[in-house]
Amino acid sequence: MNSTRYMVISADCHGGADLLAYRDYLDPVYRADFDSWAADYEIPYEDLKGEEGIRNWDSDQRLRELEADGIVAEVLFPNTIPPFFSSSSLGSQREAESPEELRRRWAGLQAHNRWLAEFCAAAKGRRTGVFQVMLHDIDAAVEEVHRAAAAGLRGGLLLPGTPPGSGLPPLYYHYYDPLWRACAELGIPINVHSGSAGPRPGDRPEDHVLFMLELRWWDQRTLRHLILGGVLERHPDLMVIFTEEGLGWIPGQLSAMDQFVDSMRHAGDELSHGAQVAQKLSLRPSEYWRRQCYAGASFMHPSESAIRDAIGVGQIMWGSDYPHTESSYPFSEAAIRFAYAGIPEPEVELMLGGNASRVFGFDLDQLGRLAQDIGPERVEVGRGVDPATLPVEVAKCPAFAGIAPGSSKTRWVDNRKA
Repeated sequence: MNSTRYMVISADCHGGADLLAYRDYLDPVYRADFDSWAADYEIPYEDLKGEEGIRNWDSDQRLRELEADGIVAEVLFPNTIPPFFSSSSLGSQREAESPEELRRRWAGLQAHNRWLAEFCAAAKGRRTGVFQVMLHDIDAAVEEVHRAAAAGLRGGLLLPGTPPGSGLPPLYYHYYDPLWRACAELGIPINVHSGSAGPRPGDRPEDHVLFMLELRWWDQRTLRHLILGGVLERHPDLMVIFTEEGLGWIPGQLSAMDQFVDSMRHAGDELSHGAQVAQKLSLRPSEYWRRQCYAGASFMHPSESAIRDAIGVGQIMWGSDYPHTESSYPFSEAAIRFAYAGIPEPEVELMLGGNASRVFGFDLDQLGRLAQDIGPERVEVGRGVDPATLPVEVAKCPAFAGIAPGSSKTRWVDNRKA
């Protein structure tokens, strides 16, 4: 569909129900327990309270604000607190204290998945959701995959981490093969989101700082496990998305794994373990990436646009991170112009919406019609953004790192030289 505007799909948004609203989506067996738990629970995050919190579950408000931001559709990751969790499930990796606690938390995630399917259906074709599972019972997880997919949640599965202390085997163990097989057969991706793979060592300020600094290491570990552990070899139709983790680390990780595999394929007996692993792989790690992996590029920055070819233009999906405080909302058009100035239009089309529409199954015709009215203008994106026109509030978003709002001077790479 020819248009003077781009179609923008945010591959990284967040949402969830108000705490008490989850009760109706719980298995009735757990509702009395929920009443007792909720009576004493205090929400730990300020942005889930008051007017800020409403953005997570008010369907009409979300549509208005995303449209005003030039976005026609979104992929929803969890954000609020599901029943029986102490904090957001996106970052909760602690081992359950008892089998009953594990069962309650599983019931809480299923309640969120039911709510999510209904919330996405309220804006049919404009939303898809990333559903949640627990990995302690693979048969139950596979059942949930089929149920969620049948309910329309094409955003795929949010992959919990398996750090030491979680009580789970590493992701490359065959224990998980039924789960990978189910997702591959249904054509839905698995999602690794920043914060969902690493352990939280405690509640001291230092613990939180180190958790944030180490997030990407744990996510990179997941990529290594899936590739070098043979998961992508055994399941060639499985799609994996790494979201909100930046892009700069990807070329280096792929290069390092390529070098390792290349050297191990010719190793002698003294390196037999590495040789055995390498010989099981029919492709180089970078080739698995190009065949099966994607990057959900929240806070896309010019420095990352400059290395887009090393990652794969067909692998990158832009995201706004709405409604988080650090999201590009309500400055997404400026963020897009900053990141994609001077880049050929066909490449921008893929990164802003084309790749996401293919991976998540969005209807291009439906969204294209809306984009003609609200999408960012191609000409303006190509020209970039003048820092002097930007308010100081843009500094809240990492997408604008290195820019000086209100100044005619700024520091960024020239995307056209990439």
